[in-house]
Amino acid sequence: MTSYPESDPAIAQLADLFHLLGDPTRLRIVLSCLRTPIAVSDIAGGLQLSSSLVSHHLRLLRAARIVKSERHGKQVFYSAADAHISGVLSDMLEHIAEPSSGNDA
Repeated sequence: MTSYPESDPAIAQLADLFHLLGDPTRLRIVLSCLRTPIAVSDIAGGLQLSSSLVSHHLRLLRAARIVKSERHGKQVFYSAADAHISGVLSDMLEHIAEPSSGNDA
């Protein structure tokens, strides 16, 4: 069984992560980084957003260790920071895809 943090700083940090991921634009950006490392311009084009807006959100996501960056020449590619981020988002996507069991209280 996994032990869960009970300290206020750990709870606050976790709440901050969920707050960042609670923004639909940021969530779409993170989801676009899950499959393979991707450049800002490709994220912006795929999501029909400006590169400057995507870069702004990526700075916040990188500071929170949700995504990581890697420079290749002049371009910077972004991907999920680690398997934990990918796993949490994949699990939640599976959760919302499940049909309701009808046992809602």
